[in-house]
Amino acid sequence: MTKVFNDTIIRAYKGEATDYTPAWYMRQAGRSQKEYLEIRKDHTLFEITHNPELCAYVTRLPVENYGNDAAILYKDIMSPLPAMGVDVEIKSGIGPVIENPLTSLDDIKKLGTLNPEQDVPYVLDTIRLLTEDQLNVPLIGFSGAPFTLASYMIEGGPSKTYSETKAFMYRNPDAWFLLMDKLADMIIDYTKAQITAGVQAIQIFDSWVGALNAADYRTFVKPVMEKIFTALRPEGVPLIMFGIHARHLLVEWNDLPVDVLGLDWRTSIKEARDLGVTKVLQGNLDPTILLAEWETIESRTKAILDEGMADGKHVFNLGHGVTPNIKPATLKKLTELIHTYSKR
Repeated sequence: MTKVFNDTIIRAYKGEATDYTPAWYMRQAGRSQKEYLEIRKDHTLFEITHNPELCAYVTRLPVENYGNDAAILYKDIMSPLPAMGVDVEIKSGIGPVIENPLTSLDDIKKLGTLNPEQDVPYVLDTIRLLTEDQLNVPLIGFSGAPFTLASYMIEGGPSKTYSETKAFMYRNPDAWFLLMDKLADMIIDYTKAQITAGVQAIQIFDSWVGALNAADYRTFVKPVMEKIFTALRPEGVPLIMFGIHARHLLVEWNDLPVDVLGLDWRTSIKEARDLGVTKVLQGNLDPTILLAEWETIESRTKAILDEGMADGKHVFNLGHGVTPNIKPATLKKLTELIHTYSKR
């Protein structure tokens, strides 16, 4: 790479001292960016992700526009599921909709496997484009976690209660564990291929696993997460775990072979430490704060940075994703504040 490479965030993920607190934002690509909105007039999300040049452009926009310390690959957690035989469509205003939800052990047995080079070559080509000559910061790859993917596959789409998913889990444990194993194998193959193509960190999104209590998490989900992260550990890249409504699971996550735990805005850095969490922490400004007056944004951001700098192991992020009504100028100003205020 001919550009000067800024690896600050990788060093922070490893728990090393850095000159300032690095930052990136979940769902930072797209949403409210004018360049992205122009593209979406003519292209669906899946069309963008299937076009490596276009997808690479969308992925790198936040780094160019906001000065962030990492890019995260623009794609959806549903991207690998069609190769497994899941008929999924991203519908505007709804999210992922699956026409053939899982209802039985036989449905799960019929699920296929993922061959990344054959099934999602466009994802890997996008990574290669970005990491070979387009970025001067690390690229983060990602996957959905088994519980979160399973919730869509069983519910048929987004859910507020995950009642069908949990009922399936309780009624059909054999089918559930087979599904967890099939998804784990897919995630391992998928993320390893991303690493081979060039990503420098992996984040696993278990966005909806907070719907489980700790005891059920330990029984029905934690073993498969241990399997995934243990398989990825030898790859040598930082591994990040994130979910929302999951304060009660932080101690469980702390046992996993990961480097970083992402916090949503409900749990502060100090509170996580008081619970016994020892990993590097990532987070955790409430995205809706970015719709407030700048004085509020500044004070809330500085409070998080103060905790993070006192703690010594912190990467700044939002507590969940950027929403479409957050102004790009606000995100740019936020990044500048984070960098200047935390400068050692």
